[in-house]
Amino acid sequence: MIRITGLVLPLDHPPEALRAAIVQRLGIADADLLSHTVFKRSHDARQRERIHLVYIVDLEARDEAEVLQRLQHDREVGPAPDTRYRFIAQAPSPLPERPLVVGFGPCGLFAALVLAQMGFKPIVLERGRDVRRRTRDTWGLWRKHTLTPESNVQFGEGGAGLFSDGKLYSQVRDPKFYGRKVLEEFVRAGAPPEILYVNRPHIGTFRLTGVVTAMRKQILELGGEVRFESKVVDLVLEDGNLQGVVLENGELLASRHVVLALGHSARDSFRMLHRQGVFIEPKPFALGFRIEHPQSMIDRARFGRHAGHPALGAADYKLVHHARNGRAVYSFCMCPGGTVVAATSETGRVVTNGMSQYSRNERNANAGMVVGISPERDFPEGPLAGIALQDRLESLAFELGGGDYSAPGQLVGDFLRDRPSTDFGEVLPSYQPGVRLGDLSSLLSADAIEALREALPAFGRKIRGFDREDAVLTGIESRTSSPVRITRDPASLQSLNVKGLFPGGEGAGYAGGILSAGIDGILLAEAVARSMTLGERAA
Repeated sequence: MIRITGLVLPLDHPPEALRAAIVQRLGIADADLLSHTVFKRSHDARQRERIHLVYIVDLEARDEAEVLQRLQHDREVGPAPDTRYRFIAQAPSPLPERPLVVGFGPCGLFAALVLAQMGFKPIVLERGRDVRRRTRDTWGLWRKHTLTPESNVQFGEGGAGLFSDGKLYSQVRDPKFYGRKVLEEFVRAGAPPEILYVNRPHIGTFRLTGVVTAMRKQILELGGEVRFESKVVDLVLEDGNLQGVVLENGELLASRHVVLALGHSARDSFRMLHRQGVFIEPKPFALGFRIEHPQSMIDRARFGRHAGHPALGAADYKLVHHARNGRAVYSFCMCPGGTVVAATSETGRVVTNGMSQYSRNERNANAGMVVGISPERDFPEGPLAGIALQDRLESLAFELGGGDYSAPGQLVGDFLRDRPSTDFGEVLPSYQPGVRLGDLSSLLSADAIEALREALPAFGRKIRGFDREDAVLTGIESRTSSPVRITRDPASLQSLNVKGLFPGGEGAGYAGGILSAGIDGILLAEAVARSMTLGERAA
């Protein structure tokens, strides 16, 4: 196979133009091009009036050796890499024990799936409910102001990523193409095939529910087990070795191999681990608000006259500003054509997040406008101090929102002028249960508010209208990532001081989205397989 990168074509090129461009680039006859597949398609919108599509193409041709030799100095033509996934082991027979997977978000899902595919018959323990009941419970908060603490945006089958934009891209290093394995499994489970090649793929919440359900069924068919409403409340340890876990109902499950795929909101679990002496350290995260604009405004700012083109879809953005006071402000989890959602998992708290459906056709665009914070500067009191900070600010947001899970909000113009808001403008908030206008400045530290007030006009110079008077800020965005890291040995992927405990995913501080969490789940499955077949335990 040959790979061509950087193959540029006009935005409105006819389908046959791609084949013609390949033939021309390689200098071969059309009959010598045997097949071609688009590996990646992106767009170059640096010049809004001249947007191009950029392709990475894998192909088969006659006499490939001659083509590669002739074009050996062309940096954009070379052998196509082998992206196929290969299992590192198969479970022994009989199976001496069954590994446990705690948590059924993207990390736990792929850890369980790959372990099942290798024959290890994992047992999944998920504190929340299956996607059908979880969706009903989540809508109960959004529409009826009724929170189910163990079944919501944070907890349940699919994890926090289920109620999101379903973004499937990441900047993590992936030399073994495990991300390709993640995407292929999603497609096999019913996701749109285009996620394999579009540059910034996404699935969306409603499609993700069916995909996750299909993957669960595959785990069951391979001999795995999935237990919902099975919360792990304790570990069984013996001289630094894990022997099993204890469930909330008192049941003890014995296993010396436990994948700990907690989400970033499993605060009670973090406290339990800390109490048991598992090594945990604080890590940086970010705090801020959700901002909403008309999606049509973002489309025009990014794509000009090409706004609305089907090959481009709804426009997104990624913004960063380094404020004079040393704070970094950046956009987070941008959701084109989406909604702001209630994302708390604890009573008496308000948390915001963003979500889009596959169509991305809602009126507003939204994103987190967040300020980076660090243990050294903002919460130096110990490993769980970041959790305490989140607790306090989310409780304050609940009070400012009126105490019924409505969120506090403010218009950008009023926020910049340091005055409370009283009426909405053209931009209407999408957050359910509702938004109560007022003053958001008490939700963050003074220097964080100062940094945001400096950043918004700077972002307005990059995207026209970003700092418009009636854009809506909604608070608080507090669960951008885990406030702790459950540190692991880089070779065995086991806890630094508890052998047999394999922490990973967002909750452990090793991922930041669906794709990276799925990749980490595959890595953990392989680490468990090596330990169970070769006895590779942490030193």
